[in-house]
Amino acid sequence: MVLLESEQFLTELTRLFQKCRSTGSVYITLKKYDGRTRPIPRKGHIEGFEPVDNKCLLRATDGKKKISTVAYSNLLRANMDGLKKKDKKSKNKKSKATQ
Repeated sequence: MVLLESEQFLTELTRLFQKCRSTGSVYITLKKYDGRTRPIPRKGHIEGFEPVDNKCLLRATDGKKKISTVAYSNLLRANMDGLKKKDKKSKNKKSKATQ
């Protein structure tokens, strides 16, 4: 996986979208990132690690090529205002409808 700067990530993501426009899919994942490069030990002394900024790890793949970048979550929240929330329906209504 290649960790890119944000501008390079956007250009590579555009290329992936154009490549997969007619056939294929692009998968994008978003994950909270605290800056750690090693896993937390299960037992023993745990260091007091406090992340300074809230960051997100963005990954994109088409099944063959993988790219990723780190972005600030505040920046993402400010620019994702056009997204619609999913309607959450209770499980009881679904189970009654299927019976």
